[in-house]
Amino acid sequence: MSRTRLGLMRMPTSAMKQKRLGSYYTPESIARTLVRWVARFPADRLLDPSCGDGRFIAAHPNAVGVECDVPAAIAASQRSHAAIVHVAEFFDWAKVTRDRFECAAGNPPFIRYQRFSGEARKRAIDLCNGLGVKFSALTSSWAPFLVATASLLRPGARMSFIVPAEIGHAPYAAALLPHFAAKFRRVQVIAIREKMFPQLSEDAWILFAEGYGESTDRVLFTTRDKFESTKSPARDGISISLSELESRSFRLRPFLLPTSTLDLYDRVATSNGTCRLGDLAEVGIGYVTGANEFFHLRPSLAATASIPARYLQPSVRTARYLPNKVVTRATLDEWIRADEPVLLLRVSANETLPAAVIRYLRSPEAIEAQKSYKCRNRRPWYVVPDVKVPDAFLSYMSGRSPALVANAAQCSCTNSLHAVKLTNGTSLRSLQSMWQNPLTQLSCEIEGHPLGGGMLKLEPREAARVVLPKAAMRISRAQHRAIEVGIAKMREWRHYV
Repeated sequence: MSRTRLGLMRMPTSAMKQKRLGSYYTPESIARTLVRWVARFPADRLLDPSCGDGRFIAAHPNAVGVECDVPAAIAASQRSHAAIVHVAEFFDWAKVTRDRFECAAGNPPFIRYQRFSGEARKRAIDLCNGLGVKFSALTSSWAPFLVATASLLRPGARMSFIVPAEIGHAPYAAALLPHFAAKFRRVQVIAIREKMFPQLSEDAWILFAEGYGESTDRVLFTTRDKFESTKSPARDGISISLSELESRSFRLRPFLLPTSTLDLYDRVATSNGTCRLGDLAEVGIGYVTGANEFFHLRPSLAATASIPARYLQPSVRTARYLPNKVVTRATLDEWIRADEPVLLLRVSANETLPAAVIRYLRSPEAIEAQKSYKCRNRRPWYVVPDVKVPDAFLSYMSGRSPALVANAAQCSCTNSLHAVKLTNGTSLRSLQSMWQNPLTQLSCEIEGHPLGGGMLKLEPREAARVVLPKAAMRISRAQHRAIEVGIAKMREWRHYV
């Protein structure tokens, strides 16, 4: 298997190292197929910018690999005696090499932005900036790898790479497809539904490009239930103009739907019979304590510590606490009887605190809490900011569909939920009614994105775009069937059972 790397730090065990380096090697049949797609002649020079144990470079007699992990580089050299393997950080090597290539293939490291940091990140971003591509602060490593690799190609060259399915929805990846369209005659994304890496929650797709030095104004999007070993990439699919992709924030995910269903959705979404959630409400994340176990007290602990009730704000910590439709006072009483940790310690800055609260803020648990990043960088450390009492809660990680739950108990919520504040005189009852409509459920699938394990994630900006049908809107039986088919298709692609 080549890599979907998750870090560059030295690890004490092979399992931890595999996770951090993302050493999930590509099945050899897939590696050979991707090399076959791009290496047309024996004399073509092939580059794998993160060659791992050499499965891609072993599939072609004239190959160069770059690998920062010494044991993996040694394995690559042993697997392919004809290949040249450079033990180096790719971005350092790419900046100084004069080598140019007729083709490139591989599986670039997938290091999320939280770990893709420090000097390695700076070198990658600086190199891409010099090539005219500006990635956001949330960029994962694979995208700069592809941009840098393309810069090392000869005119007419080809690329085929395994990429995370995030290429179809992640905002940080939005700069990638227009850049490739400006550099290649043909750009194709092949979405694979069946996991190529069953041990990973992240789905993998394929990016193919050919004709380096030319340009196109379209992207070919092809879907397959599973990877197929073929002599060349499939030519079928949906040809999507860059202007249409731009109108969708360069999200390919909606095109997983049948064309007729997506056309229906677009017509309905832009009609007078619908609106967006952002038109009726503000959607934001809940508060962040930095030390949930310390700041959320069980009623028994609050009583033992003699914390006055005015410093205890009822709160919903996770979506698993939510009932189906409404959090009532009876719901809160049930949590309290069960001694759940649902009482947030809420104090204000510059107020005189009672002795009981001061004792709690000086306890061993408090000393430990102050070590967390959020608490260390907060003044005073014990004042939790952005505590709101919303009109409703929205689960942003869900299985079947996100839940919109009324807040009749005047609770707050952590950032494991979204806080919904109604605007423009919107009725919560009518909003909940619209939320149950199949059109809205389909819109959640289109505007949200898969998280892994069958889960759907809905960020605040994605939630604001969710389409809601107005009361007067009528959907025919045939349209309703098409919407249900669309919902099933999108859930199938995110592996929801």
